[in-house]
Amino acid sequence: MDRKHWRLAVAPMLDWTDRHCRYFLRLISRHTLLYTEMVTTGALIHGNRDRFLRFDPAEHPVALQLGGSDPKDMARCAHMGADWGYDEININVGCPSDRVQNGRFGACLMAEPGVVADCVAAMKDAVSVPVTVKCRIGIDDRDSYGELVDFIGAQTAVGCDAVILHARKAWLKGLSPKENRDIPPLRYDIVLRLRRDFPDLCLAINGGIKTLEQAAGFLDDLDGVMIGREAYQNPWMLAQADRVIFGDDHPIATRQEVLERFMPYAERQLAAGVPLSAMSRHLLGLFQGQPGAKAWRRRISENAHRPGAGVDIIAPPVPLAPRQASPLAS
Repeated sequence: MDRKHWRLAVAPMLDWTDRHCRYFLRLISRHTLLYTEMVTTGALIHGNRDRFLRFDPAEHPVALQLGGSDPKDMARCAHMGADWGYDEININVGCPSDRVQNGRFGACLMAEPGVVADCVAAMKDAVSVPVTVKCRIGIDDRDSYGELVDFIGAQTAVGCDAVILHARKAWLKGLSPKENRDIPPLRYDIVLRLRRDFPDLCLAINGGIKTLEQAAGFLDDLDGVMIGREAYQNPWMLAQADRVIFGDDHPIATRQEVLERFMPYAERQLAAGVPLSAMSRHLLGLFQGQPGAKAWRRRISENAHRPGAGVDIIAPPVPLAPRQASPLAS
């Protein structure tokens, strides 16, 4: 796959990047790569596959992130994802939660580069779409540059198509998952150093990136940038992504037009039994800083959960007019 595929992505975020969120974000950016929430191999093998794998064709390009450490199970689930039409299968080697550690996947696997490589190799044998790894720069006291090089080298040796690096280490003991997203310092320099040591590897960076301008700056040296919380809480930051990051100067829809295009989707989902609140929660940042946004968010938060709530609850805020220009403006 063309490396342009990885130029900009929205990170996999548990409880956030579900199929309704991804459909909404796709209305803002045509090209940004979207990821599912992490899905465990156990959930796919023993649970409701339709629930975990279903997505709308409009979401492409979209990647499935898997959590697991058994190569056979990972290959089996990768095959499921490819059959469902995902454009990429990604392995989670970055989540530091106790539940994930107890399942022997996520960030704790950074201590077992051979296990991750075995999973990558098995998945590569099972699918024709790219197989990628999302990881940290280290864990606990195992955070030397040499150990990171060994980990990345093991993945490249078996043909890993891309590595997305969260530029923070993870403390598996002593910090919560939330604290692990903020307290360990960002080390962008480590990721840039890896570029020099792995010049042929498709390498993307994640962690603390808040603007498209910042993202574009990284693309001078790296192949891709992944944005997490900022893209969810302020989704309109992606409005210029196709132009700034991908060089596509198609007309940009307004916020109101994005919401109006989402409403038929919401109506279809309501008809299928999906509650409005499952969709509306992802929209709340769309009108951030705009006139009427606060009252619109209050309308949604007070009404979307009510039985029978319809799409009128998420109709665009009033007023829609732009802020008045300053009297001093020419």
